[in-house]
Amino acid sequence: MTTKEPSNRRTILVVEDDSILLWVLVKKFEKEGFRTLHADNGETGLATALREHPDLILLDIIMPKMDGITMLRKMRADAWGSTVPVIVLTNLSRVMTDGNISGDIGEYLVKTEWDIGDVVRKVRETLANHLNS
Repeated sequence: MTTKEPSNRRTILVVEDDSILLWVLVKKFEKEGFRTLHADNGETGLATALREHPDLILLDIIMPKMDGITMLRKMRADAWGSTVPVIVLTNLSRVMTDGNISGDIGEYLVKTEWDIGDVVRKVRETLANHLNS
């Protein structure tokens, strides 16, 4: 027997190459009632995002195979991807970008300046704002 997931259960895609941080985020969001998807590089993250259409993406910037900025640019070229909210998780104190890509990032959190509860609050806030816009 399969259990149908509640229709209001939101899906979060975590794209992070630090395996410990990835595991902590996935487990925390599952505990908070979210459905989680994950990828450890931008290439896999992009493919997962375009295939699964999560409600929000937590995105690292510096990753192997494809960095987060490149992933974001490619995703924003897709009709669905142009509107999905993205929260960048980075070790950079400022997201270094060119052109208008910074406008495609809803929020960014510097990894050394937050705890896991801050990330959950920011995700809930971003999803609420996105759904009400």
